Amino acid sequence: MNRFGPRYAAAVRFATVGPVAAIALLRVSPEHRAATAGVVIVVVAWSGMYVWWLLRWRGRWLVVVDAAVLVGVCVSTMWTEAVEQGNWGWIRLLVTFACIAYQWHTTLLWGAVVTTLAGGALVAVVAMADGPAGLDVTGTAWVGVAAVLSRLTLVLVQRGARAADDMAATAEEARRTQQVATAVRADERDLANALHDAAATTLLMVGTGTIPRNAGWLVPQARRDLDMLNTYGEQAPDQWDLVQRLKTDLAAVPLPVEIDAPARLVLPSPVGRCMAGAAREAVNNVVRHADATKAEVRIHGDSQQLRLEVIDDGTGFAVADVPATKRGLRECVVGRINRIGGTAQIMSSPGVGTVVRLEWHGD
Repeated sequence: MNRFGPRYAAAVRFATVGPVAAIALLRVSPEHRAATAGVVIVVVAWSGMYVWWLLRWRGRWLVVVDAAVLVGVCVSTMWTEAVEQGNWGWIRLLVTFACIAYQWHTTLLWGAVVTTLAGGALVAVVAMADGPAGLDVTGTAWVGVAAVLSRLTLVLVQRGARAADDMAATAEEARRTQQVATAVRADERDLANALHDAAATTLLMVGTGTIPRNAGWLVPQARRDLDMLNTYGEQAPDQWDLVQRLKTDLAAVPLPVEIDAPARLVLPSPVGRCMAGAAREAVNNVVRHADATKAEVRIHGDSQQLRLEVIDDGTGFAVADVPATKRGLRECVVGRINRIGGTAQIMSSPGVGTVVRLEWHGD
């Protein structure tokens, strides 16, 4: 609003000075045309400077000078006998538009001062005019009414702007709060997934007797789990080699896992981490539940389009019978892939093994 006020005043003066000058010259009688033209030239020249200054500087002195110029124009009509000729309507228009525009870039006090100065001069000149012109003092006094209405409009606009600012600030605060809450939930979910992928899974398999406590791969697996938890929350690299990561993660799995993949597959870090985590969880599920003799991980695609499949020859299961509370499939596999805009399919039947298919397409 602070920037709009001077621009609005400049636009009003620029838009009205031309028509006002035309009215002044067209209505004047031939014997007074030269004198009136001189006043019009002064008005147009000053208005050009006034508009230029309004667009570059703001200052109390500027509206005071403008009001003084308008007073001079009103007084000059007595010298040019324009009022006696009934040609003072253009001055009323000039003063009225100026007083309306003053309200948009001055304080209430200074808006009242300059309006009283310019409008009072106009009323005084019309009141002193001879003949019928002097009867229109009441109509000229409406300059003040127009200024008051303009000030009231400004007040209403400012109140509306403040209300809009308050609403925007409230909405922004709510948005930031929501973002923080979402980030916290995402971090909690990632931490829960990391715990599920690492120590929780290893301890569960030992505790349930799925693997013996003296298994040779258990110590390297526990060490890998601790390394994963120790590095949780650290800044991840921008790029992630999915193939190398899977080879490292699956090296200690107590099950033959064949990896059919290109030598390297570099992905954006969020995509690589989610794909590797989901594939690792799918292999862990094979170890825990499938009673399989082997598993295979197939990777096809590139950094823009990718398909990863985890295939086992285990007992299989009815996908529809898996409880919704099972975190391994719901969150650590499907949830991870959904969060990066991918899809996860789990295809299995009792006695025929399982295929977990993860697909992702870049932008």
